Amino acid sequence: MSRKTSLSGFHEWLPEERLVELHVLNTLAEVFELHGFSNIETRAVETLGTLLRKGEIDKEVYTVSRIHETDAPDPADTSRLALHFDLTVPFARYVIENAGHLNFPFRRYQIQKVWRGERPQEGRAREFTQADIDVVGDGALDFRHDIDVALVMAEALSKLPIGQFIIRINNRKLAEGFYRGIGLDDTAGVLRNIDKLEKIGAEEVSKALQEELGASAEQAELALALAQIRTEDSSFADQVRALGVEDELLEEGIQELAEVIDQLHKRVPGTAVADLSIARGLDYYTGTVYETNLVGHEQLGSICSGGRYDALATKGKRSFPGVGLSIGVTRLITRMFSQDMVEATRKVPTAVYVALTSDEDWSAAQDVAQQLRSRGINTEVATKAEKFGKQIRHADRRGIPYVWFTNFDNGQTIHEVKDIRTGEQVAADPTAWMPPAEDLQAMILNTVQHND
Repeated sequence: MSRKTSLSGFHEWLPEERLVELHVLNTLAEVFELHGFSNIETRAVETLGTLLRKGEIDKEVYTVSRIHETDAPDPADTSRLALHFDLTVPFARYVIENAGHLNFPFRRYQIQKVWRGERPQEGRAREFTQADIDVVGDGALDFRHDIDVALVMAEALSKLPIGQFIIRINNRKLAEGFYRGIGLDDTAGVLRNIDKLEKIGAEEVSKALQEELGASAEQAELALALAQIRTEDSSFADQVRALGVEDELLEEGIQELAEVIDQLHKRVPGTAVADLSIARGLDYYTGTVYETNLVGHEQLGSICSGGRYDALATKGKRSFPGVGLSIGVTRLITRMFSQDMVEATRKVPTAVYVALTSDEDWSAAQDVAQQLRSRGINTEVATKAEKFGKQIRHADRRGIPYVWFTNFDNGQTIHEVKDIRTGEQVAADPTAWMPPAEDLQAMILNTVQHND
């Protein structure tokens, strides 16, 4: 179903593709709300000063200007408006501005479009949808929320037709404490290089650590040894300690990561691993960090990522620590389409197409449709009394499963409904008839699992 659009990097889905996207968005919202997250929506634009204030930002930002502006915009003017490139920075601003009206810890989910000046390719678009959850505290935030958001995301992803996924989890305290313990003080620099491990390989990372950060060959070897630890349970802790590095922050990170992994291993087995190569390059992460890959589609990169941040949102002496995860919905859906992983059972929401015997029956057909719709049955009415075969083919081309016929014979009104997939046609009462539950709404099938 994947196809090119006239403006590269801006997706426009066909109706059946949009049904898939809506299924994903509605499923995510349903799971988030089941776990007590409130929905918000922030404005599409922020000032450049807001967008560029926190962390190391390497995103290409789209600025906004009016056609009739008389002066060329000043590149240094941070009060200019720009489209947000993620939902985390706008959310931090939202928390600061509305802190007096929120109850903490504040649990929010947000599903919106964001914009980046990316080079379009599969998994990267210029306009795309993200789905975020965050929990934010006032002054402090209990560590158990780090476990909670991971459990919520594991449940949400498991309800999507995407197959197996793995949430890879690390802890910045563990990493930074280890680097500090081996004498590498530029922990941010080490993290940025370790974050490139999968792209450039261990040899190039070791070279960069030595040339850029002044690490010795032994220090680089230890940093890489840490990054190569990966376990499905908390046994990673013994492997880290076996490297012989001692540091208070390191031990705190080990204990936090062990608790996250143990709980996920217990409650959603097979969906999470401790992976000490996960660095998350942004500077504002301070504890647990997460990245998620689709099994068999690792080249796509992370479909869901995030982590703990202690100072992204501050107001004077007041801080709002938080932890959150973000799903790249468009990245995920694009892969689902390009690999034919899913299909909708029909192209339109319609379940019943009411045919016309004659043009004079249109008003009566509308009465039938109204009765069906009153029970939540999506119904269309023909506008012209064409041959029944043509009306049936019109419904069939769009995957509508049922065609309704009304005949007026000797003063009697006879209703019949035809399942055009099987050819079965039976008498039906428009005030009582219901289709099978699986036909009431368009279904989204995982075609890979379905074919197996």
